Amino acid sequence: MENKLTLEQIQNFEGKYPKQLWYLFLVEMWERFCFYGMRGVLTIFMADQLLGLSLSDKEANLKYGAIQAFVYAFTFIGGIFADKILGFKKSLTFGALVMILGNLIIAFSPQQFFYFGITLSIIGTGFFKPNISSMVGDLYKEGDPRRDAGFGLFYSGINIGALLGGSVCVYLGTSKDYGWSYAFLSAAVVMVIGLATFMLTKKSLGPIGDSPLQELPTAKRTTREIMVYVGSLISIPLIFMMIKNTDYTDYFMYTIGPLAILYFLYETIMEKDNKAQRKLIAAFVFIMFSVIFWAFFEQSGGSLALFAKNNLHHTLLFFDINPNIVNNTSNSLFVIIFSPILGLVWLAMAKKKVEPNTVIKFGLGFLFLALAFYVFYYTKFFADANGVTSLNVFTLAYFVITFGELCLSPIGLSIMTKLSPKRLSGMMMGMWFLASAYGQYAAGLLGAGMSSPDEKASLITKLQGYTEGYYQLALYALIAGVLLIVISPLVKKLMQEVK
Repeated sequence: MENKLTLEQIQNFEGKYPKQLWYLFLVEMWERFCFYGMRGVLTIFMADQLLGLSLSDKEANLKYGAIQAFVYAFTFIGGIFADKILGFKKSLTFGALVMILGNLIIAFSPQQFFYFGITLSIIGTGFFKPNISSMVGDLYKEGDPRRDAGFGLFYSGINIGALLGGSVCVYLGTSKDYGWSYAFLSAAVVMVIGLATFMLTKKSLGPIGDSPLQELPTAKRTTREIMVYVGSLISIPLIFMMIKNTDYTDYFMYTIGPLAILYFLYETIMEKDNKAQRKLIAAFVFIMFSVIFWAFFEQSGGSLALFAKNNLHHTLLFFDINPNIVNNTSNSLFVIIFSPILGLVWLAMAKKKVEPNTVIKFGLGFLFLALAFYVFYYTKFFADANGVTSLNVFTLAYFVITFGELCLSPIGLSIMTKLSPKRLSGMMMGMWFLASAYGQYAAGLLGAGMSSPDEKASLITKLQGYTEGYYQLALYALIAGVLLIVISPLVKKLMQEVK
């Protein structure tokens, strides 16, 4: 038996980042390429009247919300199975294989096999996604001050993948020379690279991500693992049906949320330690607010994608560019540029003892979100007689929204790992992603509500509908931000020593 690295050896690393973080960074980067590439083309592919699924804008928004919701809901389920049976490493490998297969099937014939392929992608992402963040958390000892910096770096990796995927897939999908099959094929190819990277580097993770059932006899353990794989494959027809008909999605979302909350309450009540209980309640507050945040933020894949497709000029500063590439990549680009800068700002403020606490940062995230949607609304004042408006103002809104995301999302992942007791870390990561599922689902409903019911509506009518919707979202985001800042002392008390 070779000498396996111990957890102690991994966590006693020198310098700022453990080397394993770079490996996980690369694996996640390729998975995000695949995920954001797909997300960028979903709505425009579904609304493409010639080569896509030729759905109405409203239908495309609803289906987008449903697909994204299932991706995140499955993450909750995948997180629990990884926690209890598979361990993170096996869960990730299985998820990657299923995702690759799903993308290859769509690439083969996008119009015919879209729903089947996307069903596999949903299951694969569910097993893949929660595990990398949890493994990043395990690289650090409890209370290691370098953990936030690690999540910051990891987050920029996510965004490099999103930037590449967002531009490449939209370019291939909308290009006359290539088309939709190439967009989906490119997502499969990069996922193969991601999986290969993981297989080559997973030894360096030592015991991190191993199956939690190590002490069981091998035969018993293997039986349980096989049951998880079979169970996930049995769910294919169910998910397929729910995406195909979004009415079923509604029933699903009305069921899984309350069940997850009941399960959370059960685990919180069963928690003997009073302090841990309070921390779980604090985590729950963050989770509930994040639902609202993502419902607004995720307009980028739904209504904003259609807005970009129909209502924007193709000129950004001096460049001629597809507005959907801007819609799909500007946020990632701004995150890559400003994430380290904002990190330095927080550090400088911390030195002067004026750094806002996590709850206030969350509140600030909403205030930036409100301002961004006000700018999206403001694009209507730059529209020409045909209802086509400025790509520059649109991009400015993304610049603002990025700061909202940076105040909330990287901290969110880190705070979940800090507030959860060790035994519930997968469940809490899952709850965090499930909150995103509800956000995505609500995003689809909000987008559908803004889109014109009449497919033959003029661009002016579409512009009016969307910008009025963005004005409403700006107001709601403002209210949520102010509320969070007001209740911050109470939440801070619940968090106790966690910063």
